[in-house]
Amino acid sequence: MELKKLKARLSTAVRGHKLLKDKSDEMIRRFTLIIRENKRLRDEVEKSLSQTLRQFSAARSLTPEYAVEAAFSMPAATVTAECGVESVMGVDVPKIELTSSERTDSLPYAYPEITSEADESVRQISELLPLLVKLAAVEKSVRLLADEIERNKRRVNALEYVMIPQLEETIKYIRDKLDENERAAIIRLMKVKNKA
Repeated sequence: MELKKLKARLSTAVRGHKLLKDKSDEMIRRFTLIIRENKRLRDEVEKSLSQTLRQFSAARSLTPEYAVEAAFSMPAATVTAECGVESVMGVDVPKIELTSSERTDSLPYAYPEITSEADESVRQISELLPLLVKLAAVEKSVRLLADEIERNKRRVNALEYVMIPQLEETIKYIRDKLDENERAAIIRLMKVKNKA
């Protein structure tokens, strides 16, 4: 009976190992796609951000500090983000969408106070905000998927190198013992037959 139970457990463990291995392969494939998207977004954001900061530095150098502080202390737009989750191979990853952006056409300061470089940097940073939010969501997805891939890899390795070999060894031991008992019984029967 124990041998039958162990064979059933071994069969389940082998099937589970195959399923986890397939899941791991698919997660790695999706992970590489998300990594590529992350790299593309990061390059785009860093390029745009460096351009915007260059514009802003030029604006700060041409404008007195008190004027810059007063001009940029008030936001030019209101943005609302809608946060949710979506499932990627059983892993809940963040999904963030900017749902509303109330934007006034006028900037929060008077035009004669600030240079055109500041106007351009405000425009560029407002265009960059959706990309920054998307990049944050993608990077969090990458981290969550990497953690899940690592956990899944540990499960696969535990099955492959610990549980399945132990079950196979136990099954072999029980079979050997049963064979030995069977041989002993046959020898006993032969001895009893020879005496008779």
